[in-house]
Amino acid sequence: MEVGFTHHQAAHCENGVASNLLKHNGFEISEPMIFGIGSGLFYVYIPFLKVNHAPAISYRPMPGTIFNKAAKRLGFKVKRVRFSSPKAAQQALDENLKNNIPTGLQVGVYGLTYFPDEYRFHFNAHNCVVYGKTETDYLVSDPVMENTTTLSHKDLEKVRFAKGAFAPKGQMYYPTSIPKSSDLPKAIVKGIKETCRDMLAPVPFVGVKGIRTVAKLVRKWPAKHGVKVANHYLAQIVRMQEEIGTGGGGFRYIFAAFLQESSVILNKSELKELSYEMTKIGDKWRDFAVEASRVYKNRSSKSDVYNLLADEMVKIADLEEAFFKKLKKAIA
Repeated sequence: MEVGFTHHQAAHCENGVASNLLKHNGFEISEPMIFGIGSGLFYVYIPFLKVNHAPAISYRPMPGTIFNKAAKRLGFKVKRVRFSSPKAAQQALDENLKNNIPTGLQVGVYGLTYFPDEYRFHFNAHNCVVYGKTETDYLVSDPVMENTTTLSHKDLEKVRFAKGAFAPKGQMYYPTSIPKSSDLPKAIVKGIKETCRDMLAPVPFVGVKGIRTVAKLVRKWPAKHGVKVANHYLAQIVRMQEEIGTGGGGFRYIFAAFLQESSVILNKSELKELSYEMTKIGDKWRDFAVEASRVYKNRSSKSDVYNLLADEMVKIADLEEAFFKKLKKAIA
């Protein structure tokens, strides 16, 4: 049992699944466009939520939000279903496959046997598409992989019902209504306006203010928690930035690509200039990740490294604040 489905590799799982499912249904749209219209660029620090025994830091909104917002703004409908039992979840997925409906799933990363061991850790907001089934395996299109792959029936059940933060509860989703045309310029402007609003929010845990809050904490961690815990927390920042859902630098590059596409559609050359600026900010995030990784791997020879890293985060926050103010003005 197999649905004719074309796999396209992507930089980020949710954008890639959304773009691939829409393309399958005849709606051509790129991954960056889904990301931008769905207001995928975000930053939030959640101290009361622990992931891998460290405070949660996210460079993206809640799982499913990007696709849902893109759907609303482009005028198509997405059906989402969660399940209380693995049996019901499997039956619903199998029924979709019988009806030639490739289906998006939210899954836990740790049980994905096709991932390299170093990328398998407890994170439950990954996304992939199942497009077929054999007697032993499900056929999987994971957009962060170069090619399609498989999961055994048992392993798919395990990742669909992974426990912990953001537990997927067997969630599956797929588009049910595709419009013949969409008001793309209007959707782009809505997506940009919300991203600017989020990143410039007057809240200490969100957007550029959230980045500054974490920078202050980085300075205090060694004295407050000891070097071992401080390094663990620092590793968490880098993991959330560079490994879980693409994150910091990678998301900036996707957003820059979105602005380039949007500059043509909206006929606004300033968006193209801003895309170059966002790419440079993405480079700053990547440089920060490299320096931070040297610290928690005990390979840095610099003194006062935690203050230096905090200084870099503050500089990035300043750059992003200036950027989003300019972007907000450009599409006003």
